[in-house]
Amino acid sequence: MNLDGKKIFVAGATGSVGSAVIRHILDTFPSAVVRASCRKTEPFIKDDRVEYTPADLRVLDDCRRAASGCDCAVMAASHSGGSKVMSSTPQDFVEDNTVMNTMLFEAFFREGVKRAVYIGTATVYQESEGYISEEQLDMNTDPHPSHFGVAWVSRFIEKLGLFWHRRSGIEVINIRAANIFGPYSSFNPESSYFIPAIIRKAASKMDPFEVWGSPDVTRDVIYSADFAGAVTELLKKDDIKFDVFNVGSGVKTTVGDVVNFALKHTGHKPSKIHYDTGKPSVTKFRALDISKISRMTSWRPAFSVEEGIKNTAAWWADNKDSWTK
Repeated sequence: MNLDGKKIFVAGATGSVGSAVIRHILDTFPSAVVRASCRKTEPFIKDDRVEYTPADLRVLDDCRRAASGCDCAVMAASHSGGSKVMSSTPQDFVEDNTVMNTMLFEAFFREGVKRAVYIGTATVYQESEGYISEEQLDMNTDPHPSHFGVAWVSRFIEKLGLFWHRRSGIEVINIRAANIFGPYSSFNPESSYFIPAIIRKAASKMDPFEVWGSPDVTRDVIYSADFAGAVTELLKKDDIKFDVFNVGSGVKTTVGDVVNFALKHTGHKPSKIHYDTGKPSVTKFRALDISKISRMTSWRPAFSVEEGIKNTAAWWADNKDSWTK
């Protein structure tokens, strides 16, 4: 699908992922236009090619109004958070994400949207160590207990997308995303993912510097601008009618690496770094095998993890007094 000249619906336009996707579309496809849904956060990308529509995506009529007249869609809306909040109120994430994505697929069917990219999560995978590929998902084995609810929702939405593909012919691409970070992430200390949390602590000159988890816990993380490039690459690849792709950097990054990068690029030199291994954490080493998307598309990550953290830290320094998400 040539995205130039198309109207693209982006659900979740004011989040880190949705905003990165919109910027990538505007920069890459000069005649594409965007219909963007928003709810709690005031839109901040101002461009004549972006039309914002307030919508509660848990309500079918709002979803239909937002998707009406669009050729394709990016399902970037989610109720998400780090391990702490995910463990304390998992029911909120389960209910909102199930209802939102169910309503969106129904709206796409009713409004004639031809193609959608669903942004799910790599937490769908069962507990394992090392790199994991798409075909290694074992639906007979539960995800890690700390992600049990939201991971099963993402498994369900993948199957729901397959149902609608078979039922109506809508083309659906499922992404199992690594930890995404970048500008416009949540930096709320109660709910943020670990990279924004570490950047916030470094920028505020915390000393002693406290980190949840062990420094050798290894993750696959990806900068939001790189992730947005993968989303649009998959959206336009119309020879793929239904499929599932891992999207991450494909590089092992430890919590210790993130701490070192954040401290370096905020200019903070704490007297002591304390790793609290009693705080919520998950599998010690998990990374995504991204050979499938590399083989089937031209997409490759353009930013190193350190470059992404440097850019995010600079953005936070400029916006910490005004960004409240």
